[in-house]
Amino acid sequence: MEGIMTFWSQIVYAISNIRILDIIDILAVTYIIYIAIKYFRNSRSGQLVKGIILLFVIYFLAHWFELATIKWLLLRLADSIIIVAAIVFQPELRRALENIGKKRLGNFGRQSLNDSDSSAVTFINDICKAVSNMQERKIGALIVFERGTRLSEIIATGTAIDAAVSPELVQNIFYPKSPLHDGAMIIRDFRIASAGCILPLTANNELNSQLGTRHRAAIGMSENSDAIVVVVSEETGIISVAKGGRIERDYNPISLREELSSFLIASDSSDKPFYKNWFDKLQNAKKNKE
Repeated sequence: MEGIMTFWSQIVYAISNIRILDIIDILAVTYIIYIAIKYFRNSRSGQLVKGIILLFVIYFLAHWFELATIKWLLLRLADSIIIVAAIVFQPELRRALENIGKKRLGNFGRQSLNDSDSSAVTFINDICKAVSNMQERKIGALIVFERGTRLSEIIATGTAIDAAVSPELVQNIFYPKSPLHDGAMIIRDFRIASAGCILPLTANNELNSQLGTRHRAAIGMSENSDAIVVVVSEETGIISVAKGGRIERDYNPISLREELSSFLIASDSSDKPFYKNWFDKLQNAKKNKE
């Protein structure tokens, strides 16, 4: 009972002496925790995060009830928990840091096409036509579309091409007797940068056993970057798209065109710096009031 009263008095004291900066500090930490939970909730490390939280709860209970042995064990474990977390969450930490690096304050991002640009429509149509033809003939394909994360290391593992996209060229590269058909094609700035590239395989052991090496490579690439990866199955001809460490199957040329358009074509608003978008919203709100 005495411990509860002490704890309550500490809370009252903290609230009575709180400052504006303290409130900002608490809100910032709360937001960081929210982002971390949202990020890890659907990742393959979600269960590990739950385990770490459980250990903290156990330590709190052990401290509350003065369980010396459990406290000692958890304190010894805490000495190396940072190193263990860095090893276990290495892919997620890398992806998070890459996402931070991709943020921009001005219009200094990579080249993008506007939805009013006819070359954007032509590019996506050519890709979808090639994929559709390979689907009909059950020709395996693995196409990676570079976005914010630069894939220079992956491009270096293949054969440099640097050519404009055309349905015929894409199909020839993945033709079964072609020397480059087993690797991945990397699209950079809407051109074929390289082919026959080697992608990192996912370490996720919970995937469907029907997914072959191409699909695992696609998922692995999307886990380590923000790239969009299109896969054509050599066995079934099914079109799949991997993004953010997840893969979705059973695309057709129409749905694939819509998917690629939504991720690869910059809209007028998304191509502006964030502060200009906010300014435009304020201007529109002002006009509506008038």
